Amino acid sequence: MNYIFSKLIGYLRLMRPANILTAITDILAGIAISGFLATGLGDVQAILQVTCMAIATIGLYGGGVVFNDVFDAALDRVERPERPIPSGIISRTEGVVLGSYLLLLGVLAAFTVGELSGFLAIGIAVAALVYNKWGKHHNLLGPVNMGLCRGLNLLLGMSIIPHALEKYGWLAVLPVLYIAAITMISRDEVHGGKKRTLMYAALGYGIVYTTIFVLGGLNHKFFEVIPFLLVFIWMIMRPLLAAMKEPTGPNIGKAVRGGIIGLIAMNAAWVAAFAPFPYALAVLAFLPLSFLLSKAFAVT
Repeated sequence: MNYIFSKLIGYLRLMRPANILTAITDILAGIAISGFLATGLGDVQAILQVTCMAIATIGLYGGGVVFNDVFDAALDRVERPERPIPSGIISRTEGVVLGSYLLLLGVLAAFTVGELSGFLAIGIAVAALVYNKWGKHHNLLGPVNMGLCRGLNLLLGMSIIPHALEKYGWLAVLPVLYIAAITMISRDEVHGGKKRTLMYAALGYGIVYTTIFVLGGLNHKFFEVIPFLLVFIWMIMRPLLAAMKEPTGPNIGKAVRGGIIGLIAMNAAWVAAFAPFPYALAVLAFLPLSFLLSKAFAVT
């Protein structure tokens, strides 16, 4: 029984449960931006479509982060020997099998919603594998590659109404920028980093929350968006400013975790800008659960 339990926990650690919740909120933000939630979830078909989108991103994100540990197994033996693969709890082969099943699940679930959604899911899976194998080793292309995965995830949510991509597809640039900033600073969370890198991240963050603020105003949802933006800014800027003051590994690690978990507040702000207020509250409700999971399972 202890063996089975340790295996289960090992698999969950590989999948980063707290992060997966942020990916689900990416999808919900995309669905809101598409206009799908403007009139509510009025029938079973609509609920099933949203559910399949959530299952798709669980598989795609989970598979992507599992392969991250698969490809980093040798490095983790030196820098993070407590992780499931270098510690021996999960074998590298078991990681490959789990990651492959999750990516396949994600792609198949997306195709149940539509052909465009399915092809976007394939793009996410490919982008994740490219990042894990090659992208992360490039100073500039790596952060952009990682951001592309999140940008495509937002587009995946929007694809629930395919023609919405024509009007709002450009918004995918923002999660690319945001995640690129987080990825850029995350490289220094082991050994510490430079203040300049953190300042670039702050600039990227600023562009993101300013754009959400402007779009909320244009959609006449200024007052609905503001509370969620304040939560978002507090979550990401408080640890980032602390890291700027003292750019040590632990402080940078806190800034990275704040940036990742803060995605939920960011996505709640997106939902507030494009959908009825209760949906934004429902997205923000993921935040305490993600916090709890982040205490038990690593987010980086």
